[in-house]
Amino acid sequence: MSALDKVRIIELPKICDPRGNLSFAEGGRHLPFSIKRVFYIYDVPGGECRGGHAHKECSIVLIAVAGSFEVRLTDGKREMTVLLNRANRGVLIPPGVWDTMHDFTTGSVALALASHPYEEEDYIRDYDEFIEYAKSLDH
Repeated sequence: MSALDKVRIIELPKICDPRGNLSFAEGGRHLPFSIKRVFYIYDVPGGECRGGHAHKECSIVLIAVAGSFEVRLTDGKREMTVLLNRANRGVLIPPGVWDTMHDFTTGSVALALASHPYEEEDYIRDYDEFIEYAKSLDH
């Protein structure tokens, strides 16, 4: 099974209320890991991309809490694209998957829930290096 086969959509609970909806995520319940880090991306200029890396150990769930954007995912052989446009829907990105976020609408906010604290050594930021790393996972 390749890393891309482990990508999945996470549907979060949605509490509907006339005063406004509420969604939440609990690590180990709605997410397949304990949440060790939370970060968000916002004010992305038109035409810009974010991401452009993979992780060796860390899993991430990305959620568009405002606006929308697309997430292009690859394991080095196959590719898929996920549109995130609902605040109660995220995508689980496992280790060994390269992600690039693009086509942000104005006012978009991307929320990331991570299984690990920030560790620069966990990142693969060069695509050619990622391809070599992905080949090593096939053995």
